[in-house]
Amino acid sequence: QVQLVESGGGSVQAGGSLRLSCTAWGYTYSSTCMGWFRQAPGKEREGVAAIASGGTTSYADSVKGRFTISQENAKNTLYLQMDSLKPEDTAMYYCAASFAVWGGSLGELLRRHELFRYWGRGTQVTVSS
Repeated sequence: QVQLVESGGGSVQAGGSLRLSCTAWGYTYSSTCMGWFRQAPGKEREGVAAIASGGTTSYADSVKGRFTISQENAKNTLYLQMDSLKPEDTAMYYCAASFAVWGGSLGELLRRHELFRYWGRGTQVTVSS
């Protein structure tokens, strides 16, 4: 059974940092593309960052230069380092795993959340001004 569990969310002031973690069970972690998504109340789900099994990364324009996605395959763990946080980063953050056979770019996959099969329950990030 595939499980994804996020941790590391919390409340922080603007300009601060948080590091999210996502631990996966039930499949060969290194064989998939992993992504971080977020959803704020009343807004659509947004792809934030993705990483392919080979280490290629892609970011939403809104977080480029501030967020860093990484993974530690030996620990089946995905990370999202978030620096220079802004109030508009406030959202529930989810990690997800895609098993799709995808011929497009990683950035295009990040915009197709329906192609990510497994999802965690999310961790809340709140940034105050």
